[in-house]
Amino acid sequence: MSMTNNITRFLDSQKVRYTAHDLPPEKLGAVEAAQFMDAPEEQVFKTIVIKREKGKHVLAVVPGPRVVDLKLLAAFLGEKKMLLPPEREAEQMTGLQAGGISPLALINKGFQVIIDSSAQGFEEIFISGGQRGLNIQLEVKDLARLVNARFGEISRAG
Repeated sequence: MSMTNNITRFLDSQKVRYTAHDLPPEKLGAVEAAQFMDAPEEQVFKTIVIKREKGKHVLAVVPGPRVVDLKLLAAFLGEKKMLLPPEREAEQMTGLQAGGISPLALINKGFQVIIDSSAQGFEEIFISGGQRGLNIQLEVKDLARLVNARFGEISRAG
């Protein structure tokens, strides 16, 4: 039995089809989560908080084995510079623990969401369920619509 939280209740209220996957409660990276769920690593996405010098901060949603390329992200957004905050600061900015940061938990919280364009190669991807120990599998088009995301080439090999 998968856990229920604000994200699963929200998805239910929006009549969005998803699968909740329970994971161990400790912080897992996206690659470890993929291995635990027996899912392809490149289909399990992680959410990285990125700071702008001015304006809305960004949630970059990228495949587990890849990293956010700050130069590509800045160019995509027409910014000079993007900054990767320390994990502790990202937790303070979102109110969520690292390993549980999810764009679905931060709707209407002032973040712009950019999903790596590689997600468009899949019908469904896996993302954090807003807390450690929960991963959500849902259609890419539903995720993009719900979080008002744009797609861009924003990652590179780790």
